[in-house]
Amino acid sequence: MSVMPAMPSAPHLGGRSGPLPQYRAETLATHGLVAAPHALAAQAGLDMLKAGGNAVDAAIAANATLQVVYPFVCGLGGDLFAIVWDAPSRTLIGLNASGRAPGAATIERYHELGYDKMPRYGIHAVTVPGCVSGWGMLAERFGRLGLARALQPATGYARDGFPVGRQLSQALARMDKLDFTHRSFRENYLPDGRIPAPGSLAYAPALASSYDLIASDGPDAFYRGPLARRIAAFFAREGGLITEDDLAAHTPEWVTPLSVPFGGLEICEMPPNTQGVTALQMLGVTDGLPLGDDPLSAQTVHIGAEAKKLAFADRAHITDIERMRVRPEALIAPEYLAARRALIPSDHASDTRAAAGFDGDTVYLCAVDGDGSAVSLIQSNYAGFGSGYVVDGTGISLQNRGAYFSLDPDAANALAPNKRTLHTLIPSMALRDGRPAVVFGTMGGDGQPQTHLQVYTNLLRYEMNIQAAIETPRWAHGADELGRRETLRLERRFPDETVEALRAMGHEVTLVAPLDSAMGHANGILIDEDAGVFRGGSDPRSEGAAVGW
Repeated sequence: MSVMPAMPSAPHLGGRSGPLPQYRAETLATHGLVAAPHALAAQAGLDMLKAGGNAVDAAIAANATLQVVYPFVCGLGGDLFAIVWDAPSRTLIGLNASGRAPGAATIERYHELGYDKMPRYGIHAVTVPGCVSGWGMLAERFGRLGLARALQPATGYARDGFPVGRQLSQALARMDKLDFTHRSFRENYLPDGRIPAPGSLAYAPALASSYDLIASDGPDAFYRGPLARRIAAFFAREGGLITEDDLAAHTPEWVTPLSVPFGGLEICEMPPNTQGVTALQMLGVTDGLPLGDDPLSAQTVHIGAEAKKLAFADRAHITDIERMRVRPEALIAPEYLAARRALIPSDHASDTRAAAGFDGDTVYLCAVDGDGSAVSLIQSNYAGFGSGYVVDGTGISLQNRGAYFSLDPDAANALAPNKRTLHTLIPSMALRDGRPAVVFGTMGGDGQPQTHLQVYTNLLRYEMNIQAAIETPRWAHGADELGRRETLRLERRFPDETVEALRAMGHEVTLVAPLDSAMGHANGILIDEDAGVFRGGSDPRSEGAAVGW
């Protein structure tokens, strides 16, 4: 890894611990590092690096393995976004591999189907899955070992068995009780009608067969070949709208990330249709504002929560970038951020400006290699397992990302044929002098930009190491269900005086578990070029790990 001096004014990355003792130490490595929300997935990515692969090979292997061992937060039937730094070409680029609404998906058709608002679950909440196309694009342009090789660890776990984790067992138990869970889900995940206990072995033979087809024929197997035919036939049987033509028309695209300065670095996020602009607004609005003495102070939390309210009001503009009425760059222009910053009250909570939810399940992972290439990748079926439907005989859990559309024709994110919906998925990367310094992201739906603000603040304003920045107690502002009153959730590790001060300001505070999984599963890597060392952190709220060599 080449060495480049840090900017004199930049904080020391990989610095001190946080205001509370750390649960884990940073992972330090020199040849490569992978951080993922499940230890087996992180190890699968590391195996690619040790086999001569690069960060892209590692990221694909980790993502595919997560779909086997951590399927309640990702799957072949979901979407994918990534930001890639390719060291050999000195290229920073984003990949949007999110799918579109079916060609027959009109507001009128949904009214005919009996809906006055978008269904949250079920066959009509499904959009075209983009994940497999994203793997193909990444492997073809930047990978070293090929897609088939990157899928081998996941295929092995699916066919030969894997140990069930506590969170997967709990997620299956929840799904088994829900009204919208389709018989195809139970036949795939609960074939004997029993919830697998933590520590028991489980198998995913149908998913293994799908991986084999993708390894053999590439993404064409999913979008134009045997898997496409099975997906389209499933939709036809179940009364869904996705057809073979919809699958064949799917195309991911390379995009240019957007950025704002924050804490001495340039923070890069994906452009719309993601909420990357929302994260950048929160960062840009708070940059330079006076915070409390530490991240657990009432002043720090108050400013962050107020910045969230402003950014989410503007999130109403975000949709498919081809259909936006506002230029995304205008929402993060310095003069606009200054005007929004001036709206933050210093001593009291303002009214909620736009609702946000607490749900949304995702996997975020990151990888760096010895050449200095880096990948920030996020992938999801949206709410847990997604729609509650699994394509028979394939192991493909179908996402419910279409639930984000609106049936209000005047809304920016109104449903329309072949349109991409507003997406919560936002991988991130921070640059120093045009080169990666931080690779970071988290799961958490509407909470993702809120966690981006908190972790980047921990790193760059409070100069924490990456593990401490991830472990530090979090807050999130939102509602249990849209339409209900929003609250400010704080993990119970916040000091009592912070809770009392926030309530005195008018914030409606709710306390949650000390390491609440709903607060997100973050992972991150700092690239310490002065020392020639990678520093990795993984969230104790997940079952993950940061591993390196």
